[in-house]
Amino acid sequence: MSSPDPQFRAMNDDEDRPEHGDSAQGVRQSRNPAVRGPVIAVTGAASGVGAALVSRLAASDEVKQVVAIDERRGDCAAAQWHILDVRDPAIAERLRGADVVVHLALDLDLETDPAARTAYNVRGTQTVLTAAAAAGVHRVVLCTSAMVYGALPDNDIPLSEDSELRATAEATGVGDLLEIERLGRRAPRAHPGLNVTVIRPAVLVGGTDTALTRYFESPRLLVVAGSRPTWQFCHVEDLVSALEYAALEKVEGELAVGCEGWLEQEEVEELSGIRRMELPSAVALGAAARLHRIGLTPSPAGDLAYTMHPWVVSVSGLHAAGWRPRWTNEEVLAELLQEVSGRHTVAGRRLGRRDAATAAGAAGATVALLGAAAAVRLARKRRGI
Repeated sequence: MSSPDPQFRAMNDDEDRPEHGDSAQGVRQSRNPAVRGPVIAVTGAASGVGAALVSRLAASDEVKQVVAIDERRGDCAAAQWHILDVRDPAIAERLRGADVVVHLALDLDLETDPAARTAYNVRGTQTVLTAAAAAGVHRVVLCTSAMVYGALPDNDIPLSEDSELRATAEATGVGDLLEIERLGRRAPRAHPGLNVTVIRPAVLVGGTDTALTRYFESPRLLVVAGSRPTWQFCHVEDLVSALEYAALEKVEGELAVGCEGWLEQEEVEELSGIRRMELPSAVALGAAARLHRIGLTPSPAGDLAYTMHPWVVSVSGLHAAGWRPRWTNEEVLAELLQEVSGRHTVAGRRLGRRDAATAAGAAGATVALLGAAAAVRLARKRRGI
């Protein structure tokens, strides 16, 4: 998943030239003529999950050719690169000859303007689905999140993959993901012959930056009184292997991916060594809403629900196909804690070195919250509220 430029990047003929002197019809050619597997195109291919998937597919004996699409060229020389924005209708021509498209060009950056993020994510998905159908692609794989199920106190533990999607658009990016899934469900009706597979990872860890990974950058783990937090993680490596299964059409439909089982909040606190700070629901939600409204934190109040209520999922669909995660929840949590070591976040807002020194002590979380409250009062006074 990538963080795109806000404007279309002009096409560069030199950048779009196929690798190693291939012709314009190179997408139809095999890097290994003996391989009869599919030609797989990946959007958002230059970084993150997309880059990891391109490298994995390019090394697979089951894949005939990998077509990589992004706004810049990535590192995998074995792929055929096309440099363009996924919102550009010209992508249809780049997809001709592909059997499967894995669409990973999404912007879920906490710091991106929400309106611009939604415009990119929704228009990009619309364009890719339409272009894939026009190019004769028979399957598109979309990657959203298990967050689409919603975090609710009455959720089953675990949720089955066919559970109703009860999320709302109140958390970061979830509205975009719900709309992407709606587009995916509608596409086969609008374009007969096009199939759509959806992969929904649990809390994604491995070079990621989300409201949920930032939760573990706090000096204290905020727990809302009376809530029932549960944690299920998904390492990027496991997501990539699940996407490979989908790209090779070993699974289809709507599938969740993550570690086996889940961790209770008490287990997370014991494993992390980070103590909790418990607040009443009204105080926590009210403060989160106010801080976001005046721009002090990138995380809306809706993000808190995913640290309050269960939303762990069954991964039975992938299991039935023979897929298994390589990582456990405990192992992924340990890696996450190592990744965020040295970072300091309060209410979803990253603190600078000077602020972090204040927040590092035993009373750091309280001090930080008092400082946030003071900032709210100052902002209200300036606005005459």
